[in-house]
Amino acid sequence: MPWSRQQMCERAALELDDGYYCNLGIGMPTMVANFVSRDIHVHFQSENGMLGMGSFPLENEVDADLINAGKQTITETAESVYFDSATSFAMIRGGHIDLSILGALQVAQNGDLANWMIPGKMVKGMGGAMDLVAGVRRVVVLMDHNAKDGSPKLLKKCDLPLTGAGVVDLVISDLGVFEILPDGMHLRETAPDIGVDEIRSRTEAEFITH
Repeated sequence: MPWSRQQMCERAALELDDGYYCNLGIGMPTMVANFVSRDIHVHFQSENGMLGMGSFPLENEVDADLINAGKQTITETAESVYFDSATSFAMIRGGHIDLSILGALQVAQNGDLANWMIPGKMVKGMGGAMDLVAGVRRVVVLMDHNAKDGSPKLLKKCDLPLTGAGVVDLVISDLGVFEILPDGMHLRETAPDIGVDEIRSRTEAEFITH
């Protein structure tokens, strides 16, 4: 049975370690913050100039001026600090962010990432994605294994405009977990009752099993 989005976010949260500085991409990745182990402390950073983001607010806690880079309302913590976007991107470009968890439209077997544009469709722009994949120490992608039309999103080569070349370290889909190493893409885990044959039939990329 494929993992639910909640289960995918729970699995992604296992990639966080104590003391990490982490940036969460727009969409499903923002939910990862809800599943961080209580045994560790993680500092969440947002491109619009905040470090130390709290959880999503309850209805009576909403502050319209307190938002993340995806314009979602958030809460602050006792350690929250604010700064301009130039300082925020200096943190990212300077290699001070340990991990970024992003969504994706496509990932190639060599780690190429396309996550910002479908030609012919209106888009808001790349945002901070290109800086994140180039500046952070590790990139984890969280995405559905197949597009709505059933087409594979793990490919031999991306055919959408790239966000970054060879930047993805780990992919968590609803079918399994794939690690990208110099010798190729490795299937590390599968969702319950999901077989390797099913994954191969729904994947264009070549991957190694163990």
